[in-house]
Amino acid sequence: MQRLFSAFPDGWPGFGLLLLRIVVGVTAAVQGGVHLVTVGSLTLGTCVIAGLAITSGAAVLIGVLTPFTGVVLSLSIPLFWLPSPAAGLFLDKIAALLIMADAIAIALLGPGACSVDAFIFGRREVLIPHEPPSSQS
Repeated sequence: MQRLFSAFPDGWPGFGLLLLRIVVGVTAAVQGGVHLVTVGSLTLGTCVIAGLAITSGAAVLIGVLTPFTGVVLSLSIPLFWLPSPAAGLFLDKIAALLIMADAIAIALLGPGACSVDAFIFGRREVLIPHEPPSSQS
């Protein structure tokens, strides 16, 4: 699983990834909730699309399986336009495109040091046992 992550940056780069994850995750989760509330007739497709946005937004927000959930999130945003445009945050296609691009960037960059992924799959300290040199007499 660690092959999916290039690194878990900390410091300012890690803070930047955390900020990006917060913006994208909260936006997607709120869009899913607004979609559930504002759509007149709740169908199975409506519930699946909204649930997908809420769960993938929450997963990106906390940073769990970030490469997978970032791709799922970026693919779920256009589903809000099927079968009819939904009310909510992504009425403007430019805003949806920006959220999709941010989700793909998160999927490619990884979660950063402040995430569940970093806690589970993050940096490890490798201890090499040191044996004293043998004396040859």
